[in-house]
Amino acid sequence: MKTKLLTASMMAAALAAGFAAAPAMAQPGPYTVYAPPRVQTPGIDNAQQAVSDRIQQGLQSGRITPSEARALYRRDTEIQNREAAYKSDGRVTPQERQQLRNDMANLSAEVERAIANNRTVPVAQPGGGLGAIDSQQFAISQRIDEGVRSHRLSLQEAGRLQAREQAIERREAAYRADGVVTPQERRQLRAELTALRDEVERLINPRG
Repeated sequence: MKTKLLTASMMAAALAAGFAAAPAMAQPGPYTVYAPPRVQTPGIDNAQQAVSDRIQQGLQSGRITPSEARALYRRDTEIQNREAAYKSDGRVTPQERQQLRNDMANLSAEVERAIANNRTVPVAQPGGGLGAIDSQQFAISQRIDEGVRSHRLSLQEAGRLQAREQAIERREAAYRADGVVTPQERRQLRAELTALRDEVERLINPRG
């Protein structure tokens, strides 16, 4: 009897040791969050980057004016907003992908038409004048676009900034309407654009 009890005791000890040595199975904690994989649209993203680069080339060569570039970038941002809305439920359907591809193809064709319109415009130089103001407006548009692409600006923030930019653009058009833009009007436009630029940078690069 003692032998049987001793044998049983040794077996139980061996089993206990084996369980203790076995690696513990990872169990999800009570607050484990499972994030769905991010929806990828590399072909569309590459097309967007190509269009952005082409707009920049047209602007630098003088084949696209700053106002044309702003309008084209605005179209590009609208497509990005649509893409983000499609991705919001964690999937992009084949029909939605095709819609985005069509949108980018149309925008690309519009960029090429602007570049191939057989006329050039002076590239804005630093200093006074409306050329410098147009150049500053374009730089702000491009910076907003970069902020959206890098996810450092939310779509809501970008929309608000673009609304301010469009308001300045309408004011500039009103100043131009009588054929004369006074020095005071130029200063007003530059001050508003500087304030908008500072707001864009503050949102993109927040200080802790």
